[in-house]
Amino acid sequence: MKVKVDKTLIKPRVNVITLGCSKNIHDSEVLMGQLRGNNMEVVHEAEKFGKNDIVVINTCGFIDNAKQESIDTILQYSELKERGKISKVIVTGCLSERYKPELEAEIPNVDAYFGTNDLQQLLKSVGADYKHELLGERLLTTPSHFAYFKIAEGCNRPCSFCAIPLMRGKHVSKPIEDLVKEAKFLAKNGTKELILIAQDLTYYGLDLYNKRNLADLLRNLSDVDGIEWIRLQYAYPSGFPMDILDAMNERSNICNYLDMPLQHITDNMLSSMRRGITKQKTIDLVNKIRDKVPNIALRTTLICGYPGETETDFEEMKNWVADTKFDRLGCFTYSHEEKTHAHVLVDDVTEEVKQQRVEAIMDIQQNISYDINQNKIGNTYKVLVDKMDGDYFIGRTEFDSPEVDNEVLIDAKLDYATPGTFVNVEVDRAEDFDLYGRIVK
Repeated sequence: MKVKVDKTLIKPRVNVITLGCSKNIHDSEVLMGQLRGNNMEVVHEAEKFGKNDIVVINTCGFIDNAKQESIDTILQYSELKERGKISKVIVTGCLSERYKPELEAEIPNVDAYFGTNDLQQLLKSVGADYKHELLGERLLTTPSHFAYFKIAEGCNRPCSFCAIPLMRGKHVSKPIEDLVKEAKFLAKNGTKELILIAQDLTYYGLDLYNKRNLADLLRNLSDVDGIEWIRLQYAYPSGFPMDILDAMNERSNICNYLDMPLQHITDNMLSSMRRGITKQKTIDLVNKIRDKVPNIALRTTLICGYPGETETDFEEMKNWVADTKFDRLGCFTYSHEEKTHAHVLVDDVTEEVKQQRVEAIMDIQQNISYDINQNKIGNTYKVLVDKMDGDYFIGRTEFDSPEVDNEVLIDAKLDYATPGTFVNVEVDRAEDFDLYGRIVK
């Protein structure tokens, strides 16, 4: 006797695709945690498709290249839906928040578009409920030993080139008690490193506690059993709260690492960018940070080709990069974004010149990084092993964030290391952006 199965009761598999930055990774992980909490099968960026699959694309809308990648991905999965390879396509994230009417008109066969703050509606659209009791529970897409840890949403800064406030809204801090609960959940499940992220870490707490409260948050997170590293990314220079450096000095599990995007150095560029800081104040801040935490690794990012950037502006930035000797540095070409304050300016630096300037800055940084790394030969560092790749175990020191910074390579033919654990490594060789070494007891 055949038993009839009501197919409407079978929950489909949800395949989440994540594009863009670490904030999007965090958002996808929260979405996936909610889906799993609803007893739904959920996968992240699965390569094989099922006819009943629902694909959720978490898009980026920050700059031109990211927007194009998001659009191409939407089109790719829309075509799979048309061919009957998957059942639904749902789009969320920054691109959808920023361009929803345009996307609905141009790519109408997407089943639904949601913005950055529409999690509950998105869940409902796939037959799931938002579960408040799942606070802090996520399905990590990173290796379990580290997690991106978002402490706030949105941004109140007026930077002229940035469209983030258009997509993410005003700054909203998460309460300390909620973040501690989330950290405890992660630690219980094997997370050893929290990478604190937000559009602006240093604004944290102003909306909740009427003061910049990042230092208090750091101390509370530092007390969570099992958390061995806490890393700070995306600090804003204007109004920088120096007391976070006190916390860094006090607590051994707060990494001597700071990612502080400075964007430029000339006064006219900083003024036009609406950064709220001058060249001299920037230089003074960097010096104060290094004075207070002498062995800190400073990472920054810069923009080349902002409207009105002259050769003189660029030479001044080059000289400053050479003099300052940042431990880590990334450089990007300016992207002319509609509805930003800078969009009314003439995008007068050609793409070719923008790219040449980026390459010139990165050439300088490559030499700086090589010299810094050469000075590490013979030293021993605590290293968190991330993975095995080919003939090497790949790890990082406290001075390195995943994906963007230096790596430590340990020859697997000579040493064994378990991913997700800490080992002490003596550096015996160094290249521009990589260290090589042996495990020591």
